[in-house]
Amino acid sequence: METFFNINYEFDRAAVHDAIHSRLKLPGSDYICVADGVILNIANRTPRYMEVIRGGMFAICDSSYVPLYIKWIHGKNFGQYSGSEIFEDIIRSRKYRMIFLGTQQNVLDGLKNRLMEWNTEVEYMSFHELPFCNVDEFDYEAIARMIQADHADIVWVALGAPKQEYFMHRLKPHLSHGVMIAVGAAFKFFSGVEAKRAPQWMVDSHLEFIYRLTQEPKKQFKRCYHIVKTLPSLLYGEWRTTQRTVR
Repeated sequence: METFFNINYEFDRAAVHDAIHSRLKLPGSDYICVADGVILNIANRTPRYMEVIRGGMFAICDSSYVPLYIKWIHGKNFGQYSGSEIFEDIIRSRKYRMIFLGTQQNVLDGLKNRLMEWNTEVEYMSFHELPFCNVDEFDYEAIARMIQADHADIVWVALGAPKQEYFMHRLKPHLSHGVMIAVGAAFKFFSGVEAKRAPQWMVDSHLEFIYRLTQEPKKQFKRCYHIVKTLPSLLYGEWRTTQRTVR
């Protein structure tokens, strides 16, 4: 695990899965953030949100650009590990009992049907739609009781950033077991009901943001605006850390 842009990243995929396996052997719960460019941007503009992002086990890098920035500034080579990828990897591993929280019921139904193609045990796992409310209004004790009654190891959360990260942070003290992972739009990507992920060639070419803009122009344009606006100062701040280290 290394810290870049004030976020604790784990880039090694094997280390991510080893950490999950090890954490599940211990009492209590924890969470992993899937940090894309939006989360990176919001966290560096919002101290409270940064505390939430840094309050979990670590973040994985769901951005094709952050590894490029790190290479430019630090000369280190890392790769992206998206929410969709870790989601599929864990489902296909057949290692854990899981529970799926968030989004609309029709998306959850479509998601369950798709995931059963990867892992037949998903048929006996729980998919729960969460109420549409402010992050302060969830009944965290009741949600924790539901999860614990289910004996889930992995708790998948899809509420969209930054809500889902605040949700995990608030739920953590109420759980006696489990690792929560917030995967944002992955539920929709795999449900066959709503948005799909960009074609692989666009992902490989760092053009996924263009695809997302065409799918949700109003929402994504606002996000892109803030990223572009704050990126120069973010890059400069990270470059300054290397200068202090050299000195």
